[in-house]
Amino acid sequence: MRLTRCQAALAAAITLNLLVLFYVSWLQHQPRNSRARGPRRASAAGPRVTVLVREFEAFDNAVPELVDSFLQQDPAQPLVVAADTLPYPPLALPRIPNVRLALLQPALDRPAAASRPETYVTTEFVALVPDGARAEAPGQLERMVEALRVGKARLVAAPVATANPARCLALNVSLREWTARYGAAPAAPRCDALDGDAVVLLRARDLFNLSAPLARPVSTSLFLQTSLRGWAVQLLDLTFAAARQPPLTTAHARWKAEREGRARRAALLRALGIRLVSWEGGRLEWFGCNKETTRCFGTVVGDTPAYLYEERWTPPCCLRALRETARYVVGVLEAAGVRYWLEGGSLLGAARHGDIIPWDYDVDLGIYLEDVGNCEQLRGAEAGSVVDERGFVWEKAVEGDFFRVQYSESNHLHVDLWPFYPRNGVMTKDTWLDHRQDVEFPEHFLQPLVPLPFAGFVAQAPNNYRRFLELKFGPGVIENPQYPNPALLSLTGSG
Repeated sequence: MRLTRCQAALAAAITLNLLVLFYVSWLQHQPRNSRARGPRRASAAGPRVTVLVREFEAFDNAVPELVDSFLQQDPAQPLVVAADTLPYPPLALPRIPNVRLALLQPALDRPAAASRPETYVTTEFVALVPDGARAEAPGQLERMVEALRVGKARLVAAPVATANPARCLALNVSLREWTARYGAAPAAPRCDALDGDAVVLLRARDLFNLSAPLARPVSTSLFLQTSLRGWAVQLLDLTFAAARQPPLTTAHARWKAEREGRARRAALLRALGIRLVSWEGGRLEWFGCNKETTRCFGTVVGDTPAYLYEERWTPPCCLRALRETARYVVGVLEAAGVRYWLEGGSLLGAARHGDIIPWDYDVDLGIYLEDVGNCEQLRGAEAGSVVDERGFVWEKAVEGDFFRVQYSESNHLHVDLWPFYPRNGVMTKDTWLDHRQDVEFPEHFLQPLVPLPFAGFVAQAPNNYRRFLELKFGPGVIENPQYPNPALLSLTGSG
């Protein structure tokens, strides 16, 4: 049978389609590494990095331009914009599958996974891109991936060409002391933290293994957590462009962003247990209690404050308040002619540290009972609580016949004043608590009193204070520190 020209053309088309289908099927069954030769390309293997945008202000941002710039380099680039709640005004984001808006605050009508950012990231790497950045050249993220693969740092970063590009910092975080200390990086471009605008890339598993992976401010949160783990960040010789229409160009927008940023940073540091930040250059910033707030810990049970169970010592804001209160009380007593001396753990701190013991929660002073009438504040406290002109509260302690001076009406950090009187050459008192150091002692330890540095000033102390302390606490007490109640919690056993 003879084929017509039309039938021949149809047969040829069918044969060609079968050959194409066979070739595509063959390609799909080849090992992945054999499909491409030479360097891996994002266009061949698919994107390896998710761009995650977290640091932006809903009221004024350049997020749409940021997103568009990365899509121009790779239309398949995965992008996640993460916000606590739905941004308002709404973000003008492309309605395509690889651009997602992740809302991190749980909601009644959404499943639990929807508020977890790792739900939206399926790539091996994540690039944290700040608002105001823009991808200007192809392959920047791939270059960062390769730098991370061949380097020893756990994070790599590329500065953004804004007015505040990133620079290296050293960072030491002490959870025990509730403190973060920033300084100049000794070995840039490898550093502990960054200051300024940067794109930061790390493995997704590393980011989402942090306890607060996307807490804001992102840079503060991220580097506090990574430096504590000993992860270095390498600042690369690679720069991302700044947005053509940068955010926060008006004075009002900058003021609002700075105000909200300070509030977020303070809330973050308190949540992470940082009460004091020492910045490069020595400036101190406090995030703990003050005269207007309550103290950082509650009622102490068994002489063992709650923070010791967290393997932390006294918050630095509390130590500062105790030093201020002790200096003030000593000044009032000296001006009134009240004989006083460092007692108990405060004397032990002076002998051992020249300061308050790092885990102590109050200051103890002994006074002569017969001198109480010399002091106007103590006379007033006999009748009731007295708030003096500096805001300190003088009162009789509810636990017994002794005096207490509180830092303020709100903040009950305090100095206890224990009235002793001599009887047959022995100093005794009327109120005894169940403390091993709360014992009588010979009056000759107070004749004379001697000066001793304590908490930034010079206080009066018993003469031969080593023997005095060993009488109260036992031999070797200065050289062998212990928590106040070793039966409940041991210093050596706490790690």
